[in-house]
Amino acid sequence: MKIAILDDYAGVAKDMADWSGLGEVTAFRDTVTDNKALIERLSPFEVLCVMRERTPLPAAIIDALPNLRLIVTTGARNASIAAAAARARGIDVCSTSSRKTTTSELAMTLILALSRRIVPESASLASGGWQVGLGRDLHGLTLGLIGLGSIGEQMVGLARAFGMDVCAWSQNLTQARCDELGVRRCESLEALMASADVASVHLVLSERSRGLIDERAFAASKPGLVFVNTSRGPIVDSKALIAGLRAGGPAMAGLDVFDAEPLPADDPVRDEALIAEGRLLLTPHLGYATEATWRVFYGETVAAIRAWQAGSPIRVIN
Repeated sequence: MKIAILDDYAGVAKDMADWSGLGEVTAFRDTVTDNKALIERLSPFEVLCVMRERTPLPAAIIDALPNLRLIVTTGARNASIAAAAARARGIDVCSTSSRKTTTSELAMTLILALSRRIVPESASLASGGWQVGLGRDLHGLTLGLIGLGSIGEQMVGLARAFGMDVCAWSQNLTQARCDELGVRRCESLEALMASADVASVHLVLSERSRGLIDERAFAASKPGLVFVNTSRGPIVDSKALIAGLRAGGPAMAGLDVFDAEPLPADDPVRDEALIAEGRLLLTPHLGYATEATWRVFYGETVAAIRAWQAGSPIRVIN
C-alpha cells in the first residue's frame, strides 16, 4: 500500500509515530499548488495523510486520483477537503483529534515579542550592539479580542496573568458570553480597535469574516496598538494592514497566517523596512506546530490507517 504524507514542512512526520507495517510511506515537505502537478504526484497513492488546510483536496483533485481509497486529515475538521466528492467515489475520509492550547500560547508569544522588542534588540546584540529602544509593559494595558470562542477564552486567562484588562467583539458576540468571562463587550470592531492597546484575532474564516478587518478598522487604531493574527490570513485585508503600519495605525503587527501559504518570497506582506524596524513580526503558521500536537496528529493518523486496513471503525468526517 502506498501512503503519502503531505506538507511535512519540518520533515518530522515519520519521527512522530510508528509507521511500520502500514506500507510504503512517502513524505512530501513542499506544497504543490498546480493542479496538474499535484494530480501527477498523488496518483500512485491509496492513502493521503493531510495536514489541516495546507493542501486543498477539492472534487477536481479527488476525482482525478484513480488509486485513492482513504484520506486522513489532522484536526477534527478540514473545510478544504471535498468530503462529499470522496464519499461518492467510496473513498473514506477521517480525522484526528487535536490539542487546544497551542494557538493562544503563540498569540501571547507574539504580543510579548512585539511589546518588548525582542527581535530588534536581539538583532542589535547579535551584530555587536546593545540596547536600541524601550519595550512596553503589558500590565495595565487592554487586550481586545476579535472573537471570544474557545481560543479567545484562553486568551482571557493569559491576559489576566499579565495584569491586562480585556474587551471583545465579534459579529455574534453576546453580552451573556462577555458576562460569563468578565469581559467588556465592544459595540463594534472600530470601537475595539480604538480602545485596545493590543488586538488579537480569534475568528473562524467564513464568507462573513473574510476581509473583515479592513482599512476602516485600522484607521480607528488606538495610538501604539499592537495587532496580532494567529487565526486565518484572509480575515485581514493585508494591503490595508501594511498601509496602516506605514501610516502608524497599528503601530506593530504580528502575523502567523497569510492569504497564501507558504508565503511567496515576493509577497508584499514581507515588508523589509517594517520588519527591520521591529514593527512587523512574521512567523510561518506556527500556531499549532508543536511536538506534542504532532504526536497527537500523526499518532492518531497511523492508528486510523491501521484500523481502516483491519476493517475496524474510524472517525469518519460527515
